[in-house]
Amino acid sequence: MLTIFTDTDTDITLKEANELGLKLISMPYIIGDSEVKPYVDFEDFDYHSFYDVLRGGIVPKTCAINTQVYREYFEPELKEGNDILYIHFSRNMSGSFNAMDLTISELKEEYPDRTIYTIDTRGITILSNIIVKDIIDLIKNGMSVEDVMKWSNENVDKYATYFFSDTLKFFAKSGRISNFAGFMGDIIGIKPIIYMDEKGTMTNIAKEKGKKKALLRLLDYFDKLVVDPKANRIIIGHTDALETAKVLGNLLTEKYGEGLKIEYVVVNPTCGSHCGPDTVGIAFYAKSKSL
Repeated sequence: MLTIFTDTDTDITLKEANELGLKLISMPYIIGDSEVKPYVDFEDFDYHSFYDVLRGGIVPKTCAINTQVYREYFEPELKEGNDILYIHFSRNMSGSFNAMDLTISELKEEYPDRTIYTIDTRGITILSNIIVKDIIDLIKNGMSVEDVMKWSNENVDKYATYFFSDTLKFFAKSGRISNFAGFMGDIIGIKPIIYMDEKGTMTNIAKEKGKKKALLRLLDYFDKLVVDPKANRIIIGHTDALETAKVLGNLLTEKYGEGLKIEYVVVNPTCGSHCGPDTVGIAFYAKSKSL
């Protein structure tokens, strides 16, 4: 038997995980003096309340998980005689994966007859979300885990994501955006355009004045990079900005017609702590990650 894990930084909710047959690894964040574990400390993410707290000036922190936590997730499955496939967010975005590597190394020695497979989506939030869902589709359609690993090696870098935030301050405080020095300061109306590069890191590549121009910039990247838009999933993510997200969805429908497989996804609180409220982005199967 194969047990499939993903983590909450891929925007998979507990309800979706149950529907897809996944187990969730909770990636925590700290707000005030409290550590919060998504879908452990709560069953449903009250995203409007969470992002309203951020609008009020609170900036949560995030933290890595340790070897003991990974062991608590993985070892029961190995004891049951199951192999493991863990589809995770970019290892270049968190020190957690050093702990994961150490745990897997130890578990392989303790359970030599079992196999632990890992897939680095080289993304986070909606970019990881679309890859997880596409992999689950492949498995449900009968693809073996060995062929899934081969598929992933060939296709992970063919998914692209672009997004913008309503404010610069969360990105500035997170320290997780490269090429950001020229955008420091909270300039009213300026929207930094971010993408996930081939290394699995977030890179600031442009800026626009106002939401309308920022949305059109996302549409432009989509137009130039997308592969067969009606045949593949399109994920539009947001941090309590559904109306803006739907404007982007309408722009896509106007250009490409009805029948697009658009899904609207709420960005998880751990990732949302870095980008802040009113962020909107798009993830899709592409010719490449960037132009």
